[in-house]
Amino acid sequence: MGRRAVENRNIRKLTKTKRGSAFVRIPIEMVRNLKWRDKQNLVVRQSGKKIIIEDWSR
Repeated sequence: MGRRAVENRNIRKLTKTKRGSAFVRIPIEMVRNLKWRDKQNLVVRQSGKKIIIEDWSR
């Protein structure tokens, strides 16, 4: 599997699990820039037709 072209790098597929959940893989560069860690709590909310993922604040 080759690399995507620069203009298509942020295009991702929605994948469903057998249990009915869905996930999208986020580019590692974005995760590093946001300084997210493994098993970090995140808030997922919907705003119109967009999904917003934010760091969870206590």
